[in-house]
Amino acid sequence: MNDSRAWRGLRARWRVLQQQREAGMATAEYAIGTLAAVGFAGLLLVILRSEQVRSMLLSIVQSALSVGG
Repeated sequence: MNDSRAWRGLRARWRVLQQQREAGMATAEYAIGTLAAVGFAGLLLVILRSEQVRSMLLSIVQSALSVGG
C-alpha cells in the first residue's frame, strides 16, 4: 500500500513539472528576445553616431523645415 501511494505522488509531481516546463520556455524566449532587442539598439546607436548618417539626417530636417517656413 505504501508503494502505490509513492507512485501516485511521483506521478502527480511529474505532471506539475511538465506543466512548469512550458513556463520556463516562455521565460527563455523572452530572454532571447530581449537580448536581440538590445543588440539591435546597440547597432542602431552605432549607425546613428556616424558622421555620414548624422549629416544626412541634418539635411533632411533642414529641408523639411525650409519647406514649411
